[in-house]
Amino acid sequence: MATKTVPSKLPFEEITFQNDRVALCLLVNRRARAMRVIDFRSGFSPAKRIFAISLAQREGVERVYTLVEREESSAWARLGFKREGTIPGFYKRSDAHILGVLVPSVRQNDPEESGLRPMQLDYAKAVSQGPITKLYQASRQLAKTLEGRPLPPVKVAPGRDEDVKKLMHTLLANGRGLSGFEPFSRDVQRRHFMCTARGGFSLVISVESQACYSNAFIELLTAPRTEKETLLTIKAVGKLCDTLTEEGVVGSFALSPVDDLNLNAALLVNGFKRTGLLARHMRRGDEPVDAFVWSRKLNQPEGPGVQNDD
Repeated sequence: MATKTVPSKLPFEEITFQNDRVALCLLVNRRARAMRVIDFRSGFSPAKRIFAISLAQREGVERVYTLVEREESSAWARLGFKREGTIPGFYKRSDAHILGVLVPSVRQNDPEESGLRPMQLDYAKAVSQGPITKLYQASRQLAKTLEGRPLPPVKVAPGRDEDVKKLMHTLLANGRGLSGFEPFSRDVQRRHFMCTARGGFSLVISVESQACYSNAFIELLTAPRTEKETLLTIKAVGKLCDTLTEEGVVGSFALSPVDDLNLNAALLVNGFKRTGLLARHMRRGDEPVDAFVWSRKLNQPEGPGVQNDD
């Protein structure tokens, strides 16, 4: 029997659906208008796409995506999802392949718009095309000018949840916030870190971790706006990566708007590599923006059976 769902106004909701054909968990991020599909049953089934797209349309979601291991990526490709990148070491001993699709809105009672037809945009190909390539190359050039520069001291300390939430709501309201720190995965631990330095610099970095896979999703609440802020951000992210490395985390990843050269450069200087391009995955105010995926391996997984999909 399918799990019934009730429309909600919450910015984030976890919805489960199960019948004799499919078993899905859908992480609905209403603020970003994006939805991740977690599939509990492997294999090809059109019912997966039908339910996911119809729910996305009901919730006003513009983007649906999924993370799967390599052997499952072909099944989702047959459902119309386009490969957008990978996250090395996401599953500790194997990589996550990201596939996504853009979802058109449905005009009520319009039979021409009720066919559940996702836009067939191949964003993987866009990586090699003009604007995206220019933004990435500009980010690399900026990173080269910053590499080796003296980095000012930054204090990184645990942040209080109440303080972080208050600041997050303020920055999202004025258009500077990059994230509402909504869950990216299920059954996660989230920690907030307050990074401060002389001159009034303050940056919140949140880390979502899955102990079972030993991965870490690093989210910055705001992006640097000046060269000084970029150097401070480089230092803060570096110190946090050192902490995660000491904790034994295997893989880390982050997201950034493709046109945010300062944030892109800060991640590049810290050893992150661009491993994906996600269509309309982030929001700047109320406007959707494409996002780069940045990944960095921190440790080698322990034990036998280590697999690398690249």
